Amino acid sequence: MKKTLVIAGTAVVAVTLLTGFGFGGRGHHGSPDPERIKQMVTWKLDDKLDDLDATQAQRSSIHAVKDRLLADGQQLMEGQQAVRTEALAQLESPTPDAAKLHALVDSRIDAFRAFAHKATDAVLEMHRTLTPAQRQELATEYRERTGQK
Repeated sequence: MKKTLVIAGTAVVAVTLLTGFGFGGRGHHGSPDPERIKQMVTWKLDDKLDDLDATQAQRSSIHAVKDRLLADGQQLMEGQQAVRTEALAQLESPTPDAAKLHALVDSRIDAFRAFAHKATDAVLEMHRTLTPAQRQELATEYRERTGQK
């Protein structure tokens, strides 16, 4: 359970950075640098897998999940940039189309919800990859760090 929580935390970090709410790692025009994000997430994940004494098979499986999730996150970010462009065009108009702006909001909520479900499925897949002892180690670490009992 703890391992799952830490890996879930890593997924949250990836989502945060990919959606533009993160820090640093920005490329041209203020957009996140996908390669920098991948490096950071991989580094944090490898560090945690080292702590768990993960096998090579576990590492390969978990890294495949991470790579899929990052690719999905990159697509989400690209969609976000297109929506920002459309929203700006509407707001620059003397008569913005309220229905179109609301539809843009709804489409982004749907896209983020879908990504959150993919991230949850990714965490569950990683959870199944870890041993019960590894999951317990993660849960204990999480509880100690957050003060939960």
